[in-house]
Amino acid sequence: MTVTVTQSPAAPAAQKQPRPARQRPRWAELREVLQLRQPTLNPVERRLGAALSIGDLREVAVRTTPRAVFDYVDGAADAELTARRNRAAFSAVELVPEYLSPVDHPDLSTRVFGREISMPLIFAPTGYTRMMHHEGEAAVARVAARHGLPYTLSTVGTSTVEDVAAAAPDGEHWFQLYLTRNERLNAELLDRAHAAGFTTVVLTVDTPVAARHLKDIRNGLTIPPSLTLRTLFDMARYPSWVLNKLTTAPITFASLSSMASGAIDAVRVADVVFEPTLSYDHLAWLRANWPHRLLVKGILSPRDARRAVEAGVDGVIVSNHGGRQLDRTPATLTVLPDIREELGPDATVILDSGVTHGQDILAARALGADAVMIGRAYLYGLMAGGERGVERAVTILREEYSRSLQLLGLNSSTAIARHHIRMP
Repeated sequence: MTVTVTQSPAAPAAQKQPRPARQRPRWAELREVLQLRQPTLNPVERRLGAALSIGDLREVAVRTTPRAVFDYVDGAADAELTARRNRAAFSAVELVPEYLSPVDHPDLSTRVFGREISMPLIFAPTGYTRMMHHEGEAAVARVAARHGLPYTLSTVGTSTVEDVAAAAPDGEHWFQLYLTRNERLNAELLDRAHAAGFTTVVLTVDTPVAARHLKDIRNGLTIPPSLTLRTLFDMARYPSWVLNKLTTAPITFASLSSMASGAIDAVRVADVVFEPTLSYDHLAWLRANWPHRLLVKGILSPRDARRAVEAGVDGVIVSNHGGRQLDRTPATLTVLPDIREELGPDATVILDSGVTHGQDILAARALGADAVMIGRAYLYGLMAGGERGVERAVTILREEYSRSLQLLGLNSSTAIARHHIRMP
């Protein structure tokens, strides 16, 4: 057999390519390409500008606040199982987008009690707030007012209802109430909140007694305080925090100042504000004596939600106190759908505990919440930078929520529905 080999024609010689012409770099062109960022000289603004998430603000707060104070905010009760469950429930949510819808200008607003707020977010009550930063509740209330969001002052806050009203006269203010065993004090707190223009009272029902916070006990941050040498040395590492505490008004339980001849001390506060006999009789008294909106905070079951509404409240806050009271309770996100189903579409249902991301707000809305409350999220910002830090926290959550709506294919808060998420 003869094999014929056909040779390919010779490849043409490689043509020499012309080299690009070179020129001296011009500064105007380099400046346009490099876009050098001007340094931020203010250390607070520099730290906050680098914070892109609530987790980042938490890391800043670790570096700017004494350990005992940070642990008080960051910690929870006993083994802290409930606090971890709250976050795990949000982390397990899967988002199901729907596309080919205009999402260029999403409307974040929603309505709570018939009143429009700029997004489904409410500032939760927090105690001892001026311990975290000397600007305290007044700073938080100002941020809330600027963003068109309600702010809730705690009975064990370090500012009075009058202080908050003066700091943010245009804001919508709610008052969180621990119904005490002193009826005169209860009536006084309601009268002062009413006179200061507060629109809503929030009765917290999950604190019949104080829970045990192991971190606080180890740090000596108890009532009364029993600070260890380690805690005192740690506080000395934060001279700005110490100086601000020494040069501003003493931290007191401001709303309780009428007790004990003008000032209630820390030793007695737990005995005064936590009522182990709290019952529906107390709720009936409160409903009869408060003329405006009334919410119950601490609901974790459909049965309790139904009973509270039948007792005359205007809505419920699904909350496990951020894991700071009874440990081993369920994550609030997991019980929310059953509570919404029990109460129907018209009742006001707010979710609290564990919200640290804009997508958490979206998940809560999809499962039936009208809005969410945040506590630790804005306290991290407060510790990181006072009022500017709280502003940064809200901005982060707003941007996350807005972008997530757009990526989900939705153009408004009201468009969120159950089929947009999946739960394991």
